[in-house]
Formats: sequence, structure tokens, C-alpha cells
Amino acid sequence: MKTNLISRSGYLKLQNELDHLWRVERRETTEKVAWAASLGDRSENADYKYNKQKLRQIDKRIRFLRKRLEQLKIVDYSPQQDGKVFFGATVTVENQQGLEKTFTIAGPDEIYQRNDVISIDAPMARAALGKQLDDEFVVSTPTGAQLWFVTHISYQLTKPSA
Repeated sequence: MKTNLISRSGYLKLQNELDHLWRVERRETTEKVAWAASLGDRSENADYKYNKQKLRQIDKRIRFLRKRLEQLKIVDYSPQQDGKVFFGATVTVENQQGLEKTFTIAGPDEIYQRNDVISIDAPMARAALGKQLDDEFVVSTPTGAQLWFVTHISYQLTKPSA
């Protein structure tokens, strides 16, 4: 099950995607479907079939975004978070072999097409939550348990909008 947390910037990104799909993509695709339908026989009309399928995909994504945006809870930075790993933290960790990883803990809707962000639902994020600088934690992996040390914690300071 996905956690329903998201950063303010992630929420705005999803809202912008919804707005663009509704106001631009859907309108343009609907016009193309109407134009292709006006040409006559729809059974062998590739433009009609393609754009009709594209319209169904757009509508599916619009329905998903509308429903998902209602479920999400925006999490803004709070000064009480300083010094500990919580949602929105950028964390650098190191294992016993000296391998270092840096990631930002974000909501599951914000991780796609990014290598520097992990979901709060990921085992690494769950294990790191609440830890402080120099704390150690264990992450269970398919290859066994791994020990990690927190070497750096920071937050991108964003102000909540009124």
C-alpha cells in the first residue's frame, strides 16, 4: 500500500500534469478524433483509432490524478525535523565497505524517472526514519541484512504557502 504523503513541489507537479492533460492534451486529441471521424469509415481509419486510444489513455490518467490528489497529504518542512531523518530529508549513508549513497526521502508519487529519490515506503527509508547523525541502522535485503551509518542529513527549506 502506498503512503499518501507528498512534498508541496511534488503535489504541484501532479496538479500541473492534470491541468495540462485536461486543458491541452485532451482538447487537442478530441479535435483530432472529431476530424478523423468526419472523414467517414472509421473501421479502417488509423488516425481515428490511434487518437481514440490516446483519448482513453488521457482520460484514464486524468481520473487517476483527480482521485490521487484528493488522497494525498502535503508534508512541509518543519524546524523540529532538523538533525533527524524524516520525510523530505536528503540523507547520505555509508556502509562498512565505504560505499556511500545519497537520497531524498519522498512520497511514492515523486520517485519516477529520478535516481536521487527513494520512496518513504522503501526498506532503506523505513529503516533510516528517526535516525540522527552517526546513528547506524540495518536494512534487510534479499542478500541479507546490511549495516548503514548516517553521515549527513539536510532538508531543502521550502515554505508552506498560505
